[in-house]
Amino acid sequence: MLVVIQNDPEVPLGAFAGQVAEEGVPHRTVRPYAGESLPPLSGVTAALVLGGAMGVHDEDRHPFLAGVKGFVRECMARAIPFLGICLGGQLLADVLGAPVTPNACGERGSLTVRLSPEGRMDPLFAGVPEEFVTFQWHNDCFALPQGAVLLASSPACPGQAFRFGGNAYGLQFHPEVDRAIVRLWARETAETAPAAGRFLADFIVREDDYRRASRRLFDNFLQIARLRQVPGN
Repeated sequence: MLVVIQNDPEVPLGAFAGQVAEEGVPHRTVRPYAGESLPPLSGVTAALVLGGAMGVHDEDRHPFLAGVKGFVRECMARAIPFLGICLGGQLLADVLGAPVTPNACGERGSLTVRLSPEGRMDPLFAGVPEEFVTFQWHNDCFALPQGAVLLASSPACPGQAFRFGGNAYGLQFHPEVDRAIVRLWARETAETAPAAGRFLADFIVREDDYRRASRRLFDNFLQIARLRQVPGN
């Protein structure tokens, strides 16, 4: 079973919800911010940890983060296939001992990311162009954990994706958003609300390219986790 950890009511599974339904992937979403208990890992085939408006250092305001960090740490100990998105990637980096810096390398909107030579060879990015469209919505950024492999970067944020071990991945960008999520996030702060229409219009213009790359990335992760069969097998 794929376990999805949702850390924020405004950061859902998004377009990936339709994808797991299409593929018939057994999954469960757990919302620790709402008091739901994190599951034991005995029945977990893979884990997906989503983003959130909080930072990894905000345990005083969001005590549930301590439990999520413990969950991530146990996933690493058991080598469970893992994908962390934005805050999820930062939590992975933090658990692995790498700095996560608040208010550094922030990005907003539909922006491109470039794969490293290692990223071009990594199974998570198989079939994804060397430069591809992402959606970015973050203030903080992670450094590369010791022993991890850098897979992607952008001009504003050198750490966009990394792999630790054989099957644990941290992403800074969001591959799961849809139009509704873009509209919601863009409207929610005084800083971005005046440009909400532009953020959505830019996303719609680039949505086809964004969706192709994002869908392929998630398909690849499901294959890595053996939750989806490779076509023809």
